[in-house]
Amino acid sequence: MTSSSHSSPSGGAEPLTFIEMIDQTTIISLLSTLAILFTALGISKLVLDKHTPGRLRFLFVWHAFDALIHFILEGSFVWHCLFSSTSVREVKGDYFPTPYFYLGEDQKGRVWGSQAAVGQEGYLGAMAQLWMVYAKADKRWAGVDLATLSIEIITVVFGGAMAVLVCWDLARRNVARGNLAMIILATAELYGGYMTFMPEWLSGSVNLDTSNFMYKWIFLAFFNGLWVVIPLYAIYVAGSDIYDAIWVRSIVEEQKKDE
Repeated sequence: MTSSSHSSPSGGAEPLTFIEMIDQTTIISLLSTLAILFTALGISKLVLDKHTPGRLRFLFVWHAFDALIHFILEGSFVWHCLFSSTSVREVKGDYFPTPYFYLGEDQKGRVWGSQAAVGQEGYLGAMAQLWMVYAKADKRWAGVDLATLSIEIITVVFGGAMAVLVCWDLARRNVARGNLAMIILATAELYGGYMTFMPEWLSGSVNLDTSNFMYKWIFLAFFNGLWVVIPLYAIYVAGSDIYDAIWVRSIVEEQKKDE
């Protein structure tokens, strides 16, 4: 095989500095995320009533951003895992090995995933380049890791659809169903994050590179941390609304009993 090893002082190689890691592909990758965020903000301006409470406006923007990330970015990752492959000989440098009987076939001598699509033109080629940037921090995203791919498939299909449903309900002021959908989605995303990283931590984080600021604190901690902190906040907001509604209903029922 191989996937590349960590760059660390102990291994004899000096880790790249922050400035050395800022190449054109990295800049485009980070700007694409900002573009998706601004698109979500723009959608909120178009569809939300101006009197929408701040907490719901924030959660609308988050779920619009969430849906776009799932469909555009993570959707491309799933596509490459299922449809992009090439001979090992065609891969420049190290590669992430493909499971032996992946998709029911002998994969000896072939690799799948974003690493197999580097050099393609158009949207899919650009997305492959983006994932190869992220794979510098977590090698699993360069190819096919069965646990990661399994989580991403349901994230794109179920998570993306649920995020759209939340936005739809908040825009239509269907807060009751919106709250329920937020809790379901947030719980699923927290579980998905746990199942993405816990197996890696239990196996010594062999695929993670935390040797520098960019990989550790921006790619791994910040971007993945968003899908922990904000889902917890969504559960808090939605749970509080549901609790208040049940509390009001209990008071009304007590008043009816006293009549």
